[in-house]
Amino acid sequence: MTMKRALITGACGEIGQALAQELAKKGGYRVVTSDIAPLPDSIKGLTAEHVQGDLVYKVKVFYDYDFDVIFHLAASLSSKAEIATEEAHRINVEGTMQLLMLAAYRSEKYGKPVKFLFPSSIAAYGMPTLDAKKSAGAVKEEDWVSPHTMYGCNKLYCEKLGIYYGKYFGQKHLDEKPPVMLDFRALRFPGLISAFTLPSGGTSDYGPEMLHAAAQGKNYACFVRPDTKISFMAMPDAIKSLMTLMDAPCEKLTANVYNVAAFAITAEDFRQRALKAFANVKVTFEPNPRRQGIVDSWPEDVDDSRARKDWNWKPDYDVDRFFEEYFLPEIRRRYGRQGRG
Repeated sequence: MTMKRALITGACGEIGQALAQELAKKGGYRVVTSDIAPLPDSIKGLTAEHVQGDLVYKVKVFYDYDFDVIFHLAASLSSKAEIATEEAHRINVEGTMQLLMLAAYRSEKYGKPVKFLFPSSIAAYGMPTLDAKKSAGAVKEEDWVSPHTMYGCNKLYCEKLGIYYGKYFGQKHLDEKPPVMLDFRALRFPGLISAFTLPSGGTSDYGPEMLHAAAQGKNYACFVRPDTKISFMAMPDAIKSLMTLMDAPCEKLTANVYNVAAFAITAEDFRQRALKAFANVKVTFEPNPRRQGIVDSWPEDVDDSRARKDWNWKPDYDVDRFFEEYFLPEIRRRYGRQGRG
């Protein structure tokens, strides 16, 4: 069997580790990873090669590789990007553009489209007021795309870059045969939660942070208001969506950018789950103005009907199954607490 060749950038992050494990489970892939950090033990034996270092300066190394698919996960996330905006732009935009140029070059030169999977984010949206956020409900991909953060601006712009390199780069006279273009596919993820890796301080991590603290018998001061509501998704569903979109026939796709959703709940909902699951814990709310402002700019939920229609997207974990079958059992094992009931 001919092995397909895949590159995962940002492989040491939560999505990267889970994706490397899923590709190994699926089989048929020779996986090369890239990250500024060394590979964690969880995926050390699953990759053919790891390229460590700053991606912006390492991309040139990959011009000698014949990748069938690139998963570009490396990014500076929302909270950090607000503090170091120039560095975030360098990582998020320059790194992405360098990889898109590589994929476009190889697609045209060898006459075979390289698939480019790009995890985007609900940060690409920007709700002007809380009233607008509440009344908007589940937003479509084309609505409210006026991000309030550097991270959101970076993600939205990189979606546009991907569409450019996938449709218009190297464009010729209309009567001439167009060059072979890269195959760009983007997913706008909600807040992602993994049961197997610790929260990394992301802006949407107040929910899992709260439950990890409760599982350890620690009090937690939540950095957003109790009524704060956004969409979330279990990590297995995030990986499922990436793999399903990767395998979807090109002719079935009506867009380059797709929302995916699972469940939308409030910070108070997370608190109630924590109190129900673990005894003798205290959760308070101490909103951080900067982080609260970021989350307030994101929609309460997203409309993923386009993904459901084009490539049969459907999450495996609704809110109850997420907590009872996926998240809570694992953190109970992690911390040795059985919890209530």
